[in-house]
Amino acid sequence: MNNEPDPHMTCPAAPQAHSTADGPSGCSTLTVMFDGSCPLCQREIGLYRSLTPLQPVVWVDVSQAELTAPVRAQLMARFHVQQSNGQMLSGAAAFVALWLHMPGWRWLGRLGRLPGMTPLMEWVYRAFLTIRPGLQRLFKKRFET
Repeated sequence: MNNEPDPHMTCPAAPQAHSTADGPSGCSTLTVMFDGSCPLCQREIGLYRSLTPLQPVVWVDVSQAELTAPVRAQLMARFHVQQSNGQMLSGAAAFVALWLHMPGWRWLGRLGRLPGMTPLMEWVYRAFLTIRPGLQRLFKKRFET
């Protein structure tokens, strides 16, 4: 099964309706799609949302958005952003795109654009995804007590 989003997906297909979006929606923005049911993701996205981005950002909690089950599963399995040109990115490439728009994080985005860095970051991200369910349970217990 291919877990990568369609690279030709354009802005009208982005899950924007009934989302937890801040700012204008549409193709002139960076659309960040995150798993709002994940305590780790909530904390990280909260950190980014506390910043003033260099470009408008629409924040879409895919766990709450009106999506078909296969699309929801695909978007919740990995971190995704859709760039203003409609290109959908996931994993490390998505983080690099987001970081390039966040003050205080641009240095990491620039580092991720160096030759060989995004594949290395993707390897680390995939390793993280294998332990993510356990970390989610740990964080959920920690914040419930």
